[in-house]
Amino acid sequence: MKRWQFWLGVIISAVLLYFALRGLRLAEFWEAVKTARYLWLLPGVAVYFIGVWVRAWRWHYMLRPLKKIRVPVMFPIVAIGYMGNNIYPARAGEVLRAAVLKQREGVPISASLATVIVERIFDGVVMLAFVFLNLPELARLTHGAGVIGDLSIRDITIWGSVIFLGALLIFLLAAMFPQITERAVNWGCDRLLPARFREKVRGVALRFLTGLESLRSPSDALMIFFTTVIIWLLETGKYWFVMHAFPFEVSFFALMLMNGIVNLATTIPSAPGYVGTFDAPGIALLVAYGVPNSVAAAYTLVLHAALWFPITLLGAYYYIRQPLRWGSKEIQALRTETQQTT
Repeated sequence: MKRWQFWLGVIISAVLLYFALRGLRLAEFWEAVKTARYLWLLPGVAVYFIGVWVRAWRWHYMLRPLKKIRVPVMFPIVAIGYMGNNIYPARAGEVLRAAVLKQREGVPISASLATVIVERIFDGVVMLAFVFLNLPELARLTHGAGVIGDLSIRDITIWGSVIFLGALLIFLLAAMFPQITERAVNWGCDRLLPARFREKVRGVALRFLTGLESLRSPSDALMIFFTTVIIWLLETGKYWFVMHAFPFEVSFFALMLMNGIVNLATTIPSAPGYVGTFDAPGIALLVAYGVPNSVAAAYTLVLHAALWFPITLLGAYYYIRQPLRWGSKEIQALRTETQQTT
């Protein structure tokens, strides 16, 4: 609460919500919320949890070079990570799930964080693919073009592609040429760091590199990519099911575009739970497709809640059953490794 990053995120969320909801007719919005057919949320949540299970399988697949862990063991840890991302700022849930994995399975935090970062890079690449696939349709839109145009989605997508694909290339090269990468790490530690930091940074960096071993095989990298596509198609399926609760209809490809844009936008600092960064671009995009502003706002906010509450409650349940015990000597060591890594 005392860190400036937290308050910066709160301010960004507040500004985005203001622009997203200004001019909203509250009576029409409330009518859309009241008359929604909420039974459609049930298959949406079910499809979403299938996607979370596939995420657990993907993480299990990436961790195989470090330790073979069954998917039923991974699923609760992934749910805990989602909970952390939803209630803490700066995606702290990623560190939380790495810490839980360290306590329960003994996998070094720096190594598991490497797999988490690789996951996020693949997620970003697929999200950008969703946007690129639908850019021609977006360019033909006329309704609400001012809001979308101001966002310069085409330019953001191009620069985002450069960043994510560049990061993926760096990780692939580091995984394919481990000896060269290790020599580069040792050279950087010995030449660029003060003596008192060298061994700590070297240890974290080398453990981090072990988390990239799943990228050494082209077939493994393709499997991770294929699994990531399945994950995000399943999440788009939730968008599609929730849409049927409201009086509008757009194509599945439009929802793929919405999914890509809102999830790329959630990389911007915000208040916990991606408040504003999820809602503002989602509402703007639906308005651009001709959906009335009140219906677009009702759908986006209900969708956001349906994405937030179930996985957060499930993650909290799993965490309460076996929380991190920060008083033990083992967890004190885990805390030290977490601080060194982050």
